[in-house]
Amino acid sequence: MSLSRFLNPKSIVFVGGNECAIAIKRTREFEFPGNIYAVHPKREELGGIKTVKSVDEIEGPIDAAFIAVKREPAVEIVRQLRAKGCGGAVIYAAGFAEAGATDLQAELLKAADGMPLMGPNCYGFVNGLSRAALWPDEHGIQVRDKGVAIITQSGNIAVNLTTTQRELPLAAIFTMGNQADVDITRMVDTLVDDPRVTAIGLHIEGIKNVSAFAAVAAKARSKKKPIVAIKTGKSEQGAKVTMSHTSSLSGADQLYDAMFERYGIARVTSVTALAEALKLLHHGGPLPGGRLVSHSCSGGEAALIADMAVGRKVSFPPFKEETKPKIKQSLNEFVSVDNPFDYHTFIWNDEEKLTATFTATLSGGFDCGVLILDTPALPQTDPAAWLKTARAFSAAAKANKSRAVVLATFPENMTRAMMVQLTADGIAPMMGFDDTLTALEAAAFIGENWARNEPPPTLRHPDKSGYEEAKLLTEAAGKQLLKSHGLTVPEGAVVKIAEAGKASAKLGFPVVVKTSSESIAHKTEAGGVALNLKTEAEAQFAANKMAELGPEVLVEKMVQGAVTELIVGVKRDPQFGLALVVGAGGILTELLKDSATLLLPTSRAEITRALQSLRIWKLVEGFRGKKGDTESVITAIEAVAAFAAAHEATLEELDINPLFVLSNGTVAADALIRKRS
Repeated sequence: MSLSRFLNPKSIVFVGGNECAIAIKRTREFEFPGNIYAVHPKREELGGIKTVKSVDEIEGPIDAAFIAVKREPAVEIVRQLRAKGCGGAVIYAAGFAEAGATDLQAELLKAADGMPLMGPNCYGFVNGLSRAALWPDEHGIQVRDKGVAIITQSGNIAVNLTTTQRELPLAAIFTMGNQADVDITRMVDTLVDDPRVTAIGLHIEGIKNVSAFAAVAAKARSKKKPIVAIKTGKSEQGAKVTMSHTSSLSGADQLYDAMFERYGIARVTSVTALAEALKLLHHGGPLPGGRLVSHSCSGGEAALIADMAVGRKVSFPPFKEETKPKIKQSLNEFVSVDNPFDYHTFIWNDEEKLTATFTATLSGGFDCGVLILDTPALPQTDPAAWLKTARAFSAAAKANKSRAVVLATFPENMTRAMMVQLTADGIAPMMGFDDTLTALEAAAFIGENWARNEPPPTLRHPDKSGYEEAKLLTEAAGKQLLKSHGLTVPEGAVVKIAEAGKASAKLGFPVVVKTSSESIAHKTEAGGVALNLKTEAEAQFAANKMAELGPEVLVEKMVQGAVTELIVGVKRDPQFGLALVVGAGGILTELLKDSATLLLPTSRAEITRALQSLRIWKLVEGFRGKKGDTESVITAIEAVAAFAAAHEATLEELDINPLFVLSNGTVAADALIRKRS
C-alpha cells in the first residue's frame, strides 16, 4: 500500500489522551486544512477537538491515525482502523519486540492486514509539506514548499533536529521505532519520488533488508536525490544499545560503508555534521569535486582550515596564474595571494572592494568558495560591517554562478538576519570548521559518485540455507578450484610424507612444504609450513616433522621476486551475503590493517577504486624502482569475485594470503576455502 495518503493526509484521527492532545495542538498550529478527529472513551475534548468514544463512530475517510494508548488495546484499535480503510497509523506505545514481546508485535501486524504502521515504539512524524503533525512533543518545523527530510529511529534525536537554530531547511521528520512494518527503506523509496524533498537524511540503527535498501539507494542515485546517513552500532556498546532500543540488528559496519560507497550515500558521524551536510545539499545539491577556495581576513583562520583539511577528500589548490592579477587589483602589496586566502583587513568595511576581490577569487574554477566570517551577535555589538562582507561574497558568487558557503566558527557567531539573507541568496550558512568540511566532503563524494558513468552492481538478498554446514577444503583442492576460475597458483603436488623429498627434487628448488589437511585452517600456527627449502634432504626433513599433523603434505615451487603481498578474502554476512576484502597481505595484514571491503557482486571499476584506496597500493604502482603488474592484480581479484559468484550458495569463507604481486603477474600462494558441498 502506498504511503502517500498516510504521510500527506487530508483527515487525521488521534486516539488516546495527553499525547494526542499535544499532537492535535501541533497539527492545528500548522493550520491543517483537513478534518481532525479525536477518540477517547471518557474525555469530552482533546486539544480543542470534540471527542467520540470509538473509531467506529467516525464518518468519512481516515487518511492517518495517531494511536497513543497502551500496547494491548492498540492492537484492537488498529483492527478497527483497518476495517474503516485507514491509510496508515503511528503506534506510539512501547513494549513490543524491543522488550521481547515479538508475539504481540506479530499480532499488531496481523490486525493491520497491510495497512501501513509506523512504529511501534515511535514518536510519529511531522510533515511541514502537508501541514500534518502526528507528534506528541515540541518541534521547530515550519510549513514549507520544499526542503530536506530526515528519517530516524530515535524520537529524541528527531526533536533535537527540529529545534536546531542553524537555519536547517527541515521540511519533514519521520521516526521509525521498531520498523515492524514501515521501515527506513520504504520511507526513502517514498521520499525519493517526492519532488518537494531536496535531500534525505538518515539516522540508521539497523536495516531489516539490506538488498531492498540497496535497490532503493540505487533508485535515489539514478533520480539524483542526495542522501546523507549516520549509522550507529560501530562500537560494541553502540551495537548493544541499538539492539535493546529498537530490536534492530546493527550489522557489520564496514559492509554498510561498502554499500554507502557503492550507491553514493555520504556517511557522517555526528548529528551536527548531518545537519550541515543536508543544509549544503539543499542549497545547490552535490559538488562536482572537493577543490575549495577559502577566504578570511585572518592568517590564523587560513592556516587552521588548511590544517583541518589534511586527510580529507577536499583540498585548497593554488590560484591559477591568470587569476592572481585580477585578485591583486583591489588589494595592496602586503597581501599574499595564496589559497587559503587571507585578504587582511585593508579592504574591511569597503563593500565595493570586497566584492571585487571575491569576484576575482571565485572566478578561479573552484568547486566551492568558503568565506570564514564570525559575526558579533551580542546586543551591544554592531554587525553592519560583517553584513557588508557577506553581501559582497553573495554578489561575487552570483556574478560567477559559483557555489559558495559562509562559515561561522561558532553557531552563535552568525546573526539571524545574516542567515536569512544568505539562505535567500542560495548560500548555505554553515556552522563550525569540522562540520563544514565534513559537509563539503560529503557533497563532493556524492557528486563524484553520481558522475561515474557506471551502473552500480545489484546487491542480492543472501541465501541463508545450510549456513552451519560448511567444511574446510584442503589447500590443494581449494587452489584447483581457484585455478579453474583463472587464478595462477604455484606448481605443486600432494604426496605422502615419505615422498616429499623426491617430489621437491622433481619441482626444482626452492620449495615450500605444507601439511595437507581438511581440519587445520591455520597451518603456520600448527607448525605445518616450511619455506625456502633448497635441497631434497631439507624438504624431506620438514615433511617428517609434520607427520603428526597428517599423512600427506603439499609440496610447491616457492614463488620468488614478489613486489609486495596482498590478501584477498570473501566472507559471508547474514545481512549482506558475500563480501570481498582486499588489503595488505602476508605478515603485514595485522600490522597495517590496510584493507577495503566490497559487496558482491562487484565490478572492475569498484575493485580498482578499492585497491587505489590502500596505502600499500603505492608499492604495486611503483616504488624505488620496483613495480607490480597492476592489471594482473585487478584481473586476479575479478577472478576471485567470479569464483564467489559461481559458488554463491555454498561458499562460506575464502582467504588468499598472500597473493604475491609480481612484476609480470600474480600468484595465489596460499588459499583457505570453507564451503558446503
